[in-house]
Amino acid sequence: MWLEWLVAWSWSLDGLRDCIATGIQSVRDCDGTAVVTVACLLVMFVWYCYHVGREQPRPHVSVNSLLQGVDANGLQNGSMYCQSPECVRCTHHDGLNQKLYHNLQEYAKRYSWSGMGRIHKGIREQGRYLSSQPSIQKPEVFFLPDLPTTPYFSRDAQKHDVELLERNFQAILCEFETLYKAFSNCSLPQGWKVNSTPSGEWFTFDFVNQGVCVPRNCRKCPRTYRLLGSLRTCIGNNVFGNACISVLSPGTVITEHYGPTNIRIRCHLGLKTPNGCELVVGGEPQCWAEGRCLLFDDSFLHTAFHEGSAEDGPRVVFMVDLWHPNVAAAERQALDFIFAPGR
Repeated sequence: MWLEWLVAWSWSLDGLRDCIATGIQSVRDCDGTAVVTVACLLVMFVWYCYHVGREQPRPHVSVNSLLQGVDANGLQNGSMYCQSPECVRCTHHDGLNQKLYHNLQEYAKRYSWSGMGRIHKGIREQGRYLSSQPSIQKPEVFFLPDLPTTPYFSRDAQKHDVELLERNFQAILCEFETLYKAFSNCSLPQGWKVNSTPSGEWFTFDFVNQGVCVPRNCRKCPRTYRLLGSLRTCIGNNVFGNACISVLSPGTVITEHYGPTNIRIRCHLGLKTPNGCELVVGGEPQCWAEGRCLLFDDSFLHTAFHEGSAEDGPRVVFMVDLWHPNVAAAERQALDFIFAPGR
């Protein structure tokens, strides 16, 4: 065996030596013009590789932004285009419906097609639904058909969770006030995020961001985090679920925008609600109240503003996304699977 290997290796070396010798002889046989041409091409190739290597990568641009355009302020559909590949708003692409249908098929194979009619219908005709929706309600990512549509919901829509949140108002407020003291020590304390607004300042402190828990922030507010686990209808396992503390400073206006889907209702528990603050959803204005929950469908065109003075202090709400009351339990399970973070 070893002898055969040595003979084969010797033959390979002989072949390599003959190949090199042939190449050298070919160069010797060429005239000067050919040699210069080859040398020039080699220099140009080296220069091209160097130039490409120095280029900075171009920023990601989604198909959605190309179709709809972005204005001079970087605003798309009234909300900031963040260009993040993780953001559910910024990952639109031509194959989205095919991807959703594939996820639905995978779910049905593992579990059942029972109760999937409305989701199947929604995915199959998603393009038509999104394009034909009236301008007052236009979810940016996913529309589930045949859901009752209204800008605001009564407290009874998710009565258990509303009452639980309101009973724990003081506990959430206390943890917020502890967090907010850090603003006197630095411009933006750890864990807080700045959101783009045409005027004023809008800060959020995330506990759940697009279905992903933020452990560092949750550890700072343990009672609030435990409360989230006690809510029956909190969306915590798919990209449409969020929970945070939202702070608007005086003089802040949030540009009108649409949420990504109609399968959820957004709940605001008022923590600090000075005069001059208002939420407008689908053209209907409402005011927050401290210790009270306000429920609305953020797939409707909506905005918020704080027109109070500096002495009034910030408007603060605890925000959590709850399931739309007309989304059935089987549909919720399937949607959690289809829109699981990172899927």
